[in-house]
Amino acid sequence: MKPELLRQANLKAVGAITAADPVLTDIGAAYSVIPGFTRNTILTSGPTMPWKDYVGGQRDAVIGGALFEGMAKTAEQADAMIANEEIQVRGCQELGCVGSLAGIYTASMPVFVVRNSLTGRVAFCNFFEGKNPRRLNYGVYDDQVRLQLLRIQQEIAPALAYVVRHLGGVPLKPIMIRALNMGDELHSRNAAAALLFLQAISQALLEVGHKADAKAALAAINEDPYFFLRLSMAACKVMADAGHGVAGSSIVTAMAFNCKQFAIRVSGLGDRWWTGSMPKVHARFFTGYGEKDLAWMGGESPITETAGLGAFAQCAAFALQAYQGGSPAEMLRRQRRLYRITTTEHPDFKIPFLSFRGVPTGIDVFKVVKTGIAPLINIGIAGLAGGQIGAGVIEAPLDCFVSAAQVF
Repeated sequence: MKPELLRQANLKAVGAITAADPVLTDIGAAYSVIPGFTRNTILTSGPTMPWKDYVGGQRDAVIGGALFEGMAKTAEQADAMIANEEIQVRGCQELGCVGSLAGIYTASMPVFVVRNSLTGRVAFCNFFEGKNPRRLNYGVYDDQVRLQLLRIQQEIAPALAYVVRHLGGVPLKPIMIRALNMGDELHSRNAAAALLFLQAISQALLEVGHKADAKAALAAINEDPYFFLRLSMAACKVMADAGHGVAGSSIVTAMAFNCKQFAIRVSGLGDRWWTGSMPKVHARFFTGYGEKDLAWMGGESPITETAGLGAFAQCAAFALQAYQGGSPAEMLRRQRRLYRITTTEHPDFKIPFLSFRGVPTGIDVFKVVKTGIAPLINIGIAGLAGGQIGAGVIEAPLDCFVSAAQVF
């Protein structure tokens, strides 16, 4: 492909990504708001695989989803129903969704609906399950997990749905811009964004008829460190999708992984996933855990890095240094390298420490291959026994970028 045509295609793709305007427009049960979602659907992170290929915590999480939804009475029955395709397991992004870690969606689970006001395209993300490290999306399903999922479904989501509808939607981009200026990178740190979101909805939240539900929603926003991450992910999904489908463009518009493989989508190469080996991990483990305890359960949160946030905005969040390089100097070194594999600097998402330089946006597969610089992604670390056991950074594998680049 001629360099000038490639440049024009990439500028068109990243222009659409940076111009996108994500707005939270609704909250509803997955079955009622996600097109194509059926009563017997379960979504999980990464490219869809045959059921036999799902292992460990991701497999346990899917089975847990079937039990929560009442599709099966025992884990063994759920396993058999999935194997017989009575329960359909699909990748989240097939239906415009993103989900953290195992990324489980079932029919009755509430989801955020985020719309790009410029195009009308929507994306979805499920709710954060709370501070307890034992969660469904970390491969755990027990009575405690079930009760928390019901609390989200019956108390938190209805109150927030009332607020969002009462306000006619909540623009997310202004919140994200301010949060970057206040120490968030909108993947591993969302503290400022959560407070700004609460500020935007507080008056309407006071008008919720059932005060217990309003109190539960308030507690979720105030106490759950990753509450806003799910809004950030859905916002980044509609932004990245805005740049997808540009003929001849080598811009990455999705990154995700399941328990077996890391994968990317490329703007000009349709909806195919280009798969590769599992990423290299640089993590800090919680006391009592080490690399031997790590388990891959999938993850869709790399959509934030795809849109220029997370690790691509790490110098906005030096508070994360203990888990991301160990020092501001190392975070700065990593940050500067990422500008070498992207196409532009975001006109709105900026890093104060870098004299308000725009975050590096628009990962180009050719630049990744040429430089050998792997995209970095901030993640939480799941354990073999379920639950969260640490956090850190992963390096995307280069092989999937090489495979995609060879097609052009």
